Amino acid sequence: MRARLVICFGLAALLAGCGQSSAKPFQADVRVARAAGTQIAWYDRGQGSPLVMLTGTGSTMAEWDPALLRLLAKNHRLVLFDYPGVGLSGPWRGGSFDSLAGATAGLMKAIDIPRADVLGWSMGGFVAQRLAVGYPQRVSHLILAGTNPGGDRTVLGSPRAQAIDSEPNPSAKEILAELYPPNRQAEGRRFLRRLDRASQSGEIPDDFHVRAATTRAQVAAEDPWLRSNRNYRQLAGVGAPTLATAGARDRVVPPANLRRIAARIPHSRLRVFPGAHAFLFQARRPFTRAVDDALALN
Repeated sequence: MRARLVICFGLAALLAGCGQSSAKPFQADVRVARAAGTQIAWYDRGQGSPLVMLTGTGSTMAEWDPALLRLLAKNHRLVLFDYPGVGLSGPWRGGSFDSLAGATAGLMKAIDIPRADVLGWSMGGFVAQRLAVGYPQRVSHLILAGTNPGGDRTVLGSPRAQAIDSEPNPSAKEILAELYPPNRQAEGRRFLRRLDRASQSGEIPDDFHVRAATTRAQVAAEDPWLRSNRNYRQLAGVGAPTLATAGARDRVVPPANLRRIAARIPHSRLRVFPGAHAFLFQARRPFTRAVDDALALN
């Protein structure tokens, strides 16, 4: 399940005439930490309690919507990073979502974040669930977005959405069709323009390269995830207060998955937002309010 984007066409012309803000723009300061036997590239922005951001299959830390990051950074210190094997990070020597959870916990230790709120979107939701199960002392609150619980409780998306999701190099048109509803494709194109503008200005890293082998390895890790009910069983023991969020028109991860997660994890709530797989970008203001409210709870 990916939040993967291909920005392979010229967008510079579309940005002509954009106004400049008088405020000093944020500049991403990418650093490298040693964790889980590899190097992990990361940066942070914002103020407040840390919120670790876990993205989807074949995606880098640059592929979060900058407009969403600006909203979340008002009340939280966002920690964004490339998984091992992705973007600016070193090689991935694992092969499971448990190993990516271990890498996340290792990064937190390396950069002196003993405990944090965690937001996992799409495949990042798998990693977030495994982090909450395997490293409960690291997770204060859990936000799950457009993800599934694994095993036979999973409701798969449409065959077409699954095929695009497993493709290392889908077209931009295919990706936007997954991320946004058919009648909101213009919003998807605006999202791509925001990414292009932010990467050119330095607000986000110019970090969009993921090797096809890494994407295939992440997709391959979904097979045991879907064959086993281990994760679903263990969700009953998650102690972190949890907000499960879904897009009402998500064809990649139908909302039923988040309903099942919310029913399984104690102290959890469910919110369904307008939109498809990128509902948290499309409905970013109400999504941010829901996150702020959830993280304010003990």
